[in-house]
Amino acid sequence: MTSATLRSPLKHALLFLAILFAVTVLAPQQVKAQTADTVSTNDVEFTDIQTPADSIAAAKKKAPVADSVAKSAVNKSAPASPDSPTNLWQLFIIGFVGGFAAFLLPCVYPMLPLTVSFFTKRGGSRANAIWQSCLYGLSIIFIYVVFGLLITIIFGPAALNGLATNGIFNFFFFLMLVVFGASFLGAFEITLPSSLANKLDANSDKGGLAGIFFMAATLVVVSFSCTGPAIGGVLSSAFTKGDRLGPAVVMFGFSLAIALPFTIFAMFPSALKSLPKSGGWLNSVKVILGFIEIAFALKFLSNVDLAYHWNIIDREVVLSLWIAIGILISLYLIGKIKFSHDSDVTHLTVTRTFIAMAMFAFTIYMVPGLWGAPLKAISALLPPLSTQDFDLSGGVGNGAIATPANTSTIKEKKYEELFKRLPKVKGLDEWYDYDQAVEVAKQLHKPILIDFTGWNCVNCRKMEQEVLPVPAVLTKLQNDFVILQLVIDDKTDLPVAEQYKSTTTGKNITTIGGKWLDFEITKFNSNAQPYYVIINEKGEALVTPIGATDVNSFISYLDSGIAAYKK
Repeated sequence: MTSATLRSPLKHALLFLAILFAVTVLAPQQVKAQTADTVSTNDVEFTDIQTPADSIAAAKKKAPVADSVAKSAVNKSAPASPDSPTNLWQLFIIGFVGGFAAFLLPCVYPMLPLTVSFFTKRGGSRANAIWQSCLYGLSIIFIYVVFGLLITIIFGPAALNGLATNGIFNFFFFLMLVVFGASFLGAFEITLPSSLANKLDANSDKGGLAGIFFMAATLVVVSFSCTGPAIGGVLSSAFTKGDRLGPAVVMFGFSLAIALPFTIFAMFPSALKSLPKSGGWLNSVKVILGFIEIAFALKFLSNVDLAYHWNIIDREVVLSLWIAIGILISLYLIGKIKFSHDSDVTHLTVTRTFIAMAMFAFTIYMVPGLWGAPLKAISALLPPLSTQDFDLSGGVGNGAIATPANTSTIKEKKYEELFKRLPKVKGLDEWYDYDQAVEVAKQLHKPILIDFTGWNCVNCRKMEQEVLPVPAVLTKLQNDFVILQLVIDDKTDLPVAEQYKSTTTGKNITTIGGKWLDFEITKFNSNAQPYYVIINEKGEALVTPIGATDVNSFISYLDSGIAAYKK
């Protein structure tokens, strides 16, 4: 990298935005507390149904059993919510930042002056050039958005969230991001067939709208070796959220970020003079994104490990790999390591130095996590603290509040060994089986707080870190409720005798997670996680259930549940 290239402040600002893409892609799951992770059930018709125990019994007897309690619970429950606007806006932002980062890659950025020059000469007048460049940008957006819609059509809206917890899908995404990351590091190039690019390029010579559209398609195909890995990174965010419009929204943001520069600079071609020239700095952006994709891939591998109880990808394993990647990025930024396609860094500019300092600081921030530090800024992306073998912190939550003794006659909790790696709030005594929780509630004369949660539920982790450990909340949970955690994405097989066909979805329920998800859908007409329901010993919902929320709202919810139970 030459010193002349490094002097451009705008160039460094672009590099900084690429680093910002790292933060955005590595944290796609950190959303506002009130947003719930959901499983799409557009194809499900909710009906008045039975309690889970009766449903299982009915499946065994092959005869449905009516249950008036279930009807009461459904009537009191809130309906399943549509795609969250917060989720979709966040996906748009992720796609937009990812598209801007892709624009800075060597396959796209150098095409900007060529394309602008083409429209300027072809248009004849400035007005025509602007009009044609706008059509060019809209064509790029159309191609990418159609691609996103096709993903939803192929997989189906109800399948997106199911794929988010599917072991084969997560492992496939892990391998895909590793391959894309290696491509960005220079191991090889991923390209579409050259014959396709040649055919589209030939069609772009046609006049009118068709020629402009094929020119945009040519850009999409030719730049795929750079944009393909970036698309894989941003689309993974859409899949992990499970929104039915997620792929289309994230592709809209991605394509808008790519299309805008071509359109804007065609309107103001003189502004091209202020842009930095192509050079070694583009490779720097590409390498950094390659490291980020590899780091992000570990999240998908962790999802598989948690849901299938491999017990291999623990928290300290992921942290160790992230720390190693952070060190490599830092050394790369200061020029201590380079790849075959990189230029030499003759000196460090102030901007590059600050970016390297930020990466070094972030790496150092992660180190205490190896000994159990909570690392709240990134905790939602890591495996739960309960997976860590060496933990000096003693767990999550307020250490001054001890877990109350179990005064019921039931001393052995069903599924306790299975869920020992589930994130814990210190001071809570959770149960994991509905029938056991009901029996404990009858003995202790307390209402039951059902916590529908999941191994890979990011908003559940936020509630466990920011709301449930608060002393005012924790004291009420300890003293006034029986806590029942039902994990909807666990992949452990049910005993053959307990497997059944859902009367609501028509699906065969063969896993523990599937059983509790079917319970949530059929009895409470909801598919959200986290989802909190307060019931009495008869299984009747006492107040309207809620999803993720803030401390004050959750305290009010608990108080209303206690008051309803006492009546």
